[in-house]
Amino acid sequence: MRTVKLPNEHWKKVLAFLRKCCGIRIGNEGKCRRFVEGTLWMARSGAQWRLLPAEYGDWNAVYKRFSRWCVLGIWEQMLAHFASDPDMEALMIDSTTVRAHPCAAGASEKTVGKPRKHWGAAGAVSPPKSM
Repeated sequence: MRTVKLPNEHWKKVLAFLRKCCGIRIGNEGKCRRFVEGTLWMARSGAQWRLLPAEYGDWNAVYKRFSRWCVLGIWEQMLAHFASDPDMEALMIDSTTVRAHPCAAGASEKTVGKPRKHWGAAGAVSPPKSM
């Protein structure tokens, strides 16, 4: 999957919001932006944390910071803050943008990843199985 890069005008709005949040430290603005973009990449791809591209930083450090922000409710606050801003609508991640693994929809493990059978074509070419 390609990388996620926030437009500068969106990042400025996100940064202004984060600076108002209690309990978090922004520190280096570039590293914070890389973290937010890495989190968006994870949400968009649905991948495991270990598969986070190295350009977003160490996967474990990104995961730990993401987890701390979850406990503090930063993501919920961000969603509530930007929900009414039409320019930021592409940044909000919900179940309509995250792809689920086929087994999450009830597919059995034996059928995941196997090519589908075309039932109509098989009957036309194959001889009958019993007499």
